[in-house]
Amino acid sequence: MKTALCLSLGVFLCLGGCTMASKYTRPAAPVSAEWPTGTAYAEPRVTTTAPLAPDLNWQKFFTDEKLQQVIGAALTNNRDLRIAVLNVEQARAMYGIQRAELLPTINATGSATKQRIPANVEGFPEPMTIENYSADLGVASWEIDFFGRIRSLKDEALETYLATEQARRSAQISLISAVANEYLTLAADRENLKLAATTFESQRGSYALVKRRYDLGLATELDLQRAQSQMDAARGDIARFTQLVAQDQNALNLLAGSPAPSELPPTELGSITPPKEIRPGLPSEVLLRRPDILQAEHQLEAANADIGAARAAFFPRISLTAAIGTSSSELSGLFKAGSGAWSYAPQIVMPIFDARTWSAHKAAKVQREIAVTQYEKAIQSAFREVADTLAVCGTVNQQLAAQQSYVNAVAEAYRLSNSRYDKGIDSYLSVLDAQRSLYAGQQGLVSLRLAKLASQVRLYAVLGGGWQTEQPPEPTARSTSRQEQRTN
Repeated sequence: MKTALCLSLGVFLCLGGCTMASKYTRPAAPVSAEWPTGTAYAEPRVTTTAPLAPDLNWQKFFTDEKLQQVIGAALTNNRDLRIAVLNVEQARAMYGIQRAELLPTINATGSATKQRIPANVEGFPEPMTIENYSADLGVASWEIDFFGRIRSLKDEALETYLATEQARRSAQISLISAVANEYLTLAADRENLKLAATTFESQRGSYALVKRRYDLGLATELDLQRAQSQMDAARGDIARFTQLVAQDQNALNLLAGSPAPSELPPTELGSITPPKEIRPGLPSEVLLRRPDILQAEHQLEAANADIGAARAAFFPRISLTAAIGTSSSELSGLFKAGSGAWSYAPQIVMPIFDARTWSAHKAAKVQREIAVTQYEKAIQSAFREVADTLAVCGTVNQQLAAQQSYVNAVAEAYRLSNSRYDKGIDSYLSVLDAQRSLYAGQQGLVSLRLAKLASQVRLYAVLGGGWQTEQPPEPTARSTSRQEQRTN
């Protein structure tokens, strides 16, 4: 009997290997095979030897050592990323639970019963005490997965786990990008604060000069009030940028998960080593490697596996309950010869009419169509993000050159107007206009330098770079899951 039972279990295990899920085919990418071209995308001219973003580790892309330290601290201490990692662990555990459904649950049980039956009950003239002791090893209600229902649910759990892992990678890329952008913003605001302080000192000197001229009757009160307004505006900017620097520092500390050392935050944009160059490659070779698109694809494969489970619900379910052990009316005779006992109870349930199965099957098919649409939308959104960033990278150098030329011109205009005012040739209004233009031009130059560095960080992120720090913990079943998804 033991041999027959083991043979039956082996046959059932071998037969429970197919699924009702259709073979997965990746949908075609609904975007162009090339990035957009035109005047806006003429730059940067990156050599073909530059690496692709997914192939470049973030430690190699960000060459600034201080920024590397802040990013490293964020990857260790950031709570949002920690939650993403814990979500992966939870999804992995849920996959383990679902995978275990394929295997029988073997339990060892021991029981003892003692019952007194009164006289004249059940045909006995005298009262009786009945004792029974048993020890068994068996399987309780194990479903034999002939039609792949459990296997499809296992595949669905696997794809959900893998999608969660890709979500963690996306969270890591977003975190690295956010830290870098906040680091650059802090540097830009500190540079603007320094510029505001320098402008205030210059305008305070101009105010003192106009005040002396006013006291001597060489300047009007209107000139004095104009000089006062410029000085007050610069003083207000000092307070505003002081506030922004403090808020930037707080935001950077939150992203890093701990206060950044005082020597790490940058003093100005010019002190930051720019990132390395990368090439955009082709949409098909870059976008399909982005974690968010891989996440959408795993969700699509999970929906495909769910269809297999819904189809299997139309077929019979076969379950087995079996046990082998020993039984005796006395505890001392439990393991004596002749006390062996066994039970074998297979069960088959054939669905005849259950309207829910048809609705569930339809819902699974609709869910797959939703997943396909979400996958295609993810690719289109990613294509647009990269194209927009390439447009910024292709024009920001021209904007910088024009802004630098503008600042040089207004600086010379300010010098000349100031000289003409000192000689009494021109009014203070021309000096005031030149001061305003120069100050605004210098602030615009800082903003464009920030935009250039931020666009490089953005391009690296939208091309899928920034998660290559460790190998993801994938189960060994991952390599065989694609082969298992075949038609029964």
